[in-house]
Amino acid sequence: MFPLRRNRRLRTNEAIRALVRETIITPNDFLVPLFVVEGKGVKDEIPSMPNYYRYSLDLLENEVKELWKLGLKSVLLFVKVPDNLKDNKGAEALNPNGLMQRAIKTVKNACPDMLVMTDVALDPYSAYGHDGIIENGQIVNDETAEVLAEMSISHAQAGADFVAPSDMMDGRILTIREAFEDEGFTNTGIMSYSAKYASAFYGPFRDALDSAPVDIKDIPKDKKTYQMDYGNRFEAIKETEMDIDEGADIVMVKPGISYLDILREIKNEVDVPLAVYQVSGEYAMIKAAAEKGWLDHDQIMVETTTAFKRAGADIIASYFAKDIVKLLS
Repeated sequence: MFPLRRNRRLRTNEAIRALVRETIITPNDFLVPLFVVEGKGVKDEIPSMPNYYRYSLDLLENEVKELWKLGLKSVLLFVKVPDNLKDNKGAEALNPNGLMQRAIKTVKNACPDMLVMTDVALDPYSAYGHDGIIENGQIVNDETAEVLAEMSISHAQAGADFVAPSDMMDGRILTIREAFEDEGFTNTGIMSYSAKYASAFYGPFRDALDSAPVDIKDIPKDKKTYQMDYGNRFEAIKETEMDIDEGADIVMVKPGISYLDILREIKNEVDVPLAVYQVSGEYAMIKAAAEKGWLDHDQIMVETTTAFKRAGADIIASYFAKDIVKLLS
């Protein structure tokens, strides 16, 4: 008790603070999202995500090599699909020579040991900007899950180590896992977006991939019929446990900073690795506030990232990954 115990002794200087620090960020904590586009020599900055880019395959190769040199060993791939290749059923997603399939091979050729995860959802391929097939004004579940399984097989055939279903269709993890077993991809992993909320934080990401839901009569204008209601807590545990039962190797909470309670809640309940996604809106807010001089960019960047790990995340998907590793080194 005080004065025999003075807690401030362990805060006296940076040396002692570092020595007793409970939560340490390292390059091994990060999964790096990468946006890929068609073309050559393309490094296109995303207007709502300053200092983050879409890469053509030739420059993707250079970026991956740089990430590896920094100690970043895992990437999560997303593709921006040309409008003329979009339809209602995601046919282009199954093209063995599609952009995602070529992106996987590009990363593996450039850096064979890089862990490659791939986004599995129909919204980049959908003419309507939705994660599933639309019939009679509704996003149909089971038919979508079957296409997602085919899409996952295509990614595995191209060399993906993990697929990351981000769609929130019911039962899609089991459908994908059974397809992997049937096709002999028993070692291909699944990182499920298990607790993905219908959030307003996704705007810049949808700009990056041109994948926002379209405003057309009789088509849902948002994703609230399949993504989770942000008022719900226990539903997140149920969704996550179901995905694990269906064969997910890693589960995820998305978004991040507004859902730390969910992250900790799930960490207390599950025995598989837990990921969190620091999403585009979170990134954009920090960038915008820092540009105004209202916040210290680097301190907020590291503080928010530390919060994810402190709350229970084993894996952090973040657009800040590269900057943080450079800063910490």
